[in-house]
Amino acid sequence: MSVYVIAQGKIEDRGLLDQYVAKVIPTIESYQGRVVAFDEQPKVIEGAIEHPRTVLLEFPSMMSFHAWYDSPEYQEILPLRLIVAQGFTPS
Repeated sequence: MSVYVIAQGKIEDRGLLDQYVAKVIPTIESYQGRVVAFDEQPKVIEGAIEHPRTVLLEFPSMMSFHAWYDSPEYQEILPLRLIVAQGFTPS
């Protein structure tokens, strides 16, 4: 069963974001993941979102997602994401 990851954030540094994206996309793809959707200003029909930049990722399984997220490749890049975007930070 597919697993979907929703990431929302407010960009603090566009230049660093571009560096993060260039590095992270190949890691996502190497674990059979893909970017399904991306929107910097999504139209909200009901409610409100605090951090508008939204990214939707798809992985073929929970195992594939965790293999990517826990991988040395992604863990090396992760601190860059935590610098460039405000939003939910996993504990």
